Amino acid sequence: MQQMLRKILTSKVYEAAVETPLEPAPQLSNELNNQIYLKREDLQPVFSFKLRGAYNKIANLTPEEQARGVIAASAGNHAQGVAFSAQKLGLKALIVMPATTPQIKIDAVQSFGAEVILHGDNYSEAAERCQQLQVDRNMTYIHPFDDELVIAGQGTVADELLRQSAGKLDAVFVPVGGGGLIAGIAAYLKALAPDIKVIGVEPTDSDAMYRSLAAGKRVTLDSVGIFADGVAVRQVGKETFELCRKYVDEIIRVSTDELCGAIKSVYQATRSIVEPAGALGMAGLKQYVRTTGVSGKKLVAINSGANMNFERLRYVSERTLTGEGSESLFAVTIPEKPGALRHFCSHVLDQTNITEFNYRLADRRIAQLFMGVSIARGQTREEFSQRLDAAGFHNLDLTENELAKTHLRYMIGGRSVEATQERLFRFWFPERPGALTRFLADMGADWNISLFHYRSQGGEYGRVLIGLEIPEQSEAQFKKFLADLGYHYIEETDDPAYRLFL
Repeated sequence: MQQMLRKILTSKVYEAAVETPLEPAPQLSNELNNQIYLKREDLQPVFSFKLRGAYNKIANLTPEEQARGVIAASAGNHAQGVAFSAQKLGLKALIVMPATTPQIKIDAVQSFGAEVILHGDNYSEAAERCQQLQVDRNMTYIHPFDDELVIAGQGTVADELLRQSAGKLDAVFVPVGGGGLIAGIAAYLKALAPDIKVIGVEPTDSDAMYRSLAAGKRVTLDSVGIFADGVAVRQVGKETFELCRKYVDEIIRVSTDELCGAIKSVYQATRSIVEPAGALGMAGLKQYVRTTGVSGKKLVAINSGANMNFERLRYVSERTLTGEGSESLFAVTIPEKPGALRHFCSHVLDQTNITEFNYRLADRRIAQLFMGVSIARGQTREEFSQRLDAAGFHNLDLTENELAKTHLRYMIGGRSVEATQERLFRFWFPERPGALTRFLADMGADWNISLFHYRSQGGEYGRVLIGLEIPEQSEAQFKKFLADLGYHYIEETDDPAYRLFL
């Protein structure tokens, strides 16, 4: 701890980074009955805290190491931090980025004079290429999180927090990916203000630190989520894990919908838009207040970055209502007869705010409704469902159903009596030319596509829903096709929402 404390206090971050403000959020404080503050790391020159660690590491390299130039693998914020730092110090920089990286991030890195090489569909593939290039070009590698000088640079955030708050804080909520930021913050705070809780926040589908701490050793995730790409790390760092194991109080996991709700909360408090990873602190803070019932405390969320793709905002806005708990989604079965729909709306949904309503004739006996509703304050989804049951309407709560929220709500009414052997899959396709063509070209010639849905959501990966009719004799060939393809997928053939609507 003392060694890390010394490195933090003697770091060189302020040659490039700025001290960011600790801003109160009065409206949010009133809503949550606590004093809420935001640490605005989104106001750094590269719109992310990553500049601190990258610059501190590069500035402390030996003259010989600097002369060789620096190299890094990153899909976003670390890349910009390294490129900015190299330009500041007059060094050559090479950044390896996945081919799926949005152009806005590529342009940002190139604007700082760095060379960019695109390789692979994800960070892991880019990192492998980076290792090869490091050897080939004899450059100095800058790790995004598992390095003492990088961790120390990020730890300067905690130094500012103590000075700006006079040490009067109860808890700090920190986004967690590889663990560099929370390791630096936790080591510093526990050395000087051990009563302040340090709480990490991870997405439920990218929770490498949570699982590692639970197991008592570093674990490697089979796959990571794609929404909060800034923290999509399959394995945390060795140094960061040890520091977190000693000094972090707990890790909270949040859903994609909670992240979207947190992005809105930050926007309403600051009129700025943070990226999904940047909103993790706020999402964790809100969940913590909701689950513990704590009040009157001084709580800080770290706004870690604002490199948001504009095209992704549509997806965020669509998912914000469920993330805030202000919208619930239901499938409801009603009789298919004259006046039934009118009766349902006027008698059962009276005084209920409908946010989405989809209906199409299925047969002459029953009809299926897909609907979004704003549950009245004080009422739970379970109580609304019971209200429907009491009125004689069978229903299914789809608020937590990812298939329903991502695809079905846009394609209700696609049932086919002909597709008797249909199997349903969700695929994640890298958003680059040729990905879909490759998928179709590799398919078996006798496999019929019975359903297909795709909708761009502004990320590195597109999401595709596909129905396939696979002959029984082709099962082995089909499994080999899935394995060779290499795209992440989930079979949804048994999903109840699929059974109802498609």
